[in-house]
Amino acid sequence: MFKEYDVIVVGAGHAGCEAAAAAANMGSSVLLVTMNMQTIAQMSCNPAMGGIAKGQIVREIDALGGYSGIVSDKSMVQFRMLNRSKGPAMWSPRTQNDRMMFATVWRTMLEDTKNVDFWQDMVGGLLIRDGNVCGIRTSMGIEISSKSVVLTNGTFLNGLIHIGEKNFGGGRAGEKAAHGITEQLVELGFEAGRMKTGTPPRLDGRSLDYSKMEEQFGDEEVTGFSFKKGMNPFESHKAEDGRPKLKQLSCHITYTDQKVHDILRTGFDKSPMFSGRIKGLGPRYCPSVEDKIDRFADKERHQLFVEPEGWNTVEIYLNGFSTSLPEDVQFKALQQVPGLKNVKMFRPGYAIEYDYFPPTQLTHSLETKLIKGLFFAGQINGTTGYEEAACQGLMAGINAHRSAKEEEAVVLKRSDAYIGVLIDDLINKGTEEPYRMFTSRAEYRILLRQDNADLRLTELGYNIGLADNERYERVKQKKEALKEIREFFTQYGVEPTEINPILTEAGTAELNQKVKLDKVLMRPQVNMEILRKGVKALDEFLYKYGKDFIESAEIVMKYDAYIEKEMDLVQKMGKLEHIKLQADYDYSKLKSLSIEARQKLAKIKPISLGQASRISGVSPADVSVLLVHMGR
Repeated sequence: MFKEYDVIVVGAGHAGCEAAAAAANMGSSVLLVTMNMQTIAQMSCNPAMGGIAKGQIVREIDALGGYSGIVSDKSMVQFRMLNRSKGPAMWSPRTQNDRMMFATVWRTMLEDTKNVDFWQDMVGGLLIRDGNVCGIRTSMGIEISSKSVVLTNGTFLNGLIHIGEKNFGGGRAGEKAAHGITEQLVELGFEAGRMKTGTPPRLDGRSLDYSKMEEQFGDEEVTGFSFKKGMNPFESHKAEDGRPKLKQLSCHITYTDQKVHDILRTGFDKSPMFSGRIKGLGPRYCPSVEDKIDRFADKERHQLFVEPEGWNTVEIYLNGFSTSLPEDVQFKALQQVPGLKNVKMFRPGYAIEYDYFPPTQLTHSLETKLIKGLFFAGQINGTTGYEEAACQGLMAGINAHRSAKEEEAVVLKRSDAYIGVLIDDLINKGTEEPYRMFTSRAEYRILLRQDNADLRLTELGYNIGLADNERYERVKQKKEALKEIREFFTQYGVEPTEINPILTEAGTAELNQKVKLDKVLMRPQVNMEILRKGVKALDEFLYKYGKDFIESAEIVMKYDAYIEKEMDLVQKMGKLEHIKLQADYDYSKLKSLSIEARQKLAKIKPISLGQASRISGVSPADVSVLLVHMGR
């Protein structure tokens, strides 16, 4: 009935979908196994993609040839570029999405992807032979062979849902948990743990009074995530006057207050979090509302985002009100929130506990150290968030394909991508609470901007057979455009009489002699738009270039010194990456190392001194000991 597949992907959430698409587009035969074909690419929590640091990840997935950026753009109902008031390293795109359309577009793209087969069933175990994975066993007792397997089980492994004093098995509301895999992996020698996440109640938008809330509009300019053109529905549906036919849906902001907090506190004695019934740690940076009012008791209010679920539904997601309190307490508290006096709930919020496997048990390819050909991606590795899951799925899919074809793994460095930062953090530091990406986690964030993800990664995606020729050609055009624009700025001299009026208007000192344009652009008060107004030759020159090309050129020129500084730092740190370590070295012999360093090095088995230096518990003094030991 089943052939032997190159890659089997278990789970069809964000990680599983990216893994299946990547492996298939690179030429592997892929079987995507899911417990429910109707919930492929489900947005289990908020109906949004991107945000601070997460938006950079989605752009990186897109640049490599993944699908998340395209799906997000096609299903968006609102677009915002966050942090525009800060430097470009902090700019982060975010879409509000139509939940049902998002899943539909993903499924359609997967069904249109050659080499992807589907099977609806629960996977109860893995087929292992001589330390190699060789397939899966389903709950129906069907054995399916493969050369590699990617586990993307999300919150389904022994999932337990909590609402007040009630709890029941489930991987998501209305869906059963998955059993068998954890038990088998633990028996094989894997370390497992428990984590917790939560979701807020879903509300009936018809029952809300939006006049009592602050309206939050989308950006006038909708750029989206994908570097491919034609994915943006607001651009593709324009009237004759050039304005979008589609109007973005607004979000709204409201707040909790002391009345809300007092009602929520009445349920604390029945809270599974406070009573100890929940053992797993929840996400630090996305706490439940009861956790917020407990930990931040001095705060008089907390912000709530009222987010629409899509174009054709009244369902509302109340971002910031994640909770596992009893449903009657949730309802009473909601009624006190401004704009929610007459609220109707579609379903209450809940918390969910699930199994994960500390990611220090993986290599940088996301392959497990214990079982060859077995890859983990997503929440099974202790991360939280669609974007974090999707990028792991992409990399696991790439490397599962390459493992099946007996090719070398593709590994992104910390200086290559936020994806590289995420995986390196997981492998070297592990995580005891759900890991979420932030710009502050990336030491090279000036290099890892959202605008240049294609320049950083598309050539690699093209070379490994993932990014298509259209993407590659566009990157070549962009590189050429940036070179031409930079040359114009360094060669064109502007006269004081030509530019002084706009410099005065911008609030910066006038020129008293002819100056090259790149020197003027370096001024904090000056930008490309201002210069185009005052310098006719520049405006005429830039007319042939797209706005995204011009913006990237401006960033590169304006922040040139900072970019150079980070590139120098990358080169210096890169020297440590070239100093290789023996994977099987007995660190217990090096008594000069701290005890913690010996334990961590023995557990993680770093392949280079650079990797060793990033392991939590390995100090600079320990690195010096290793250098001395290696005769450096």
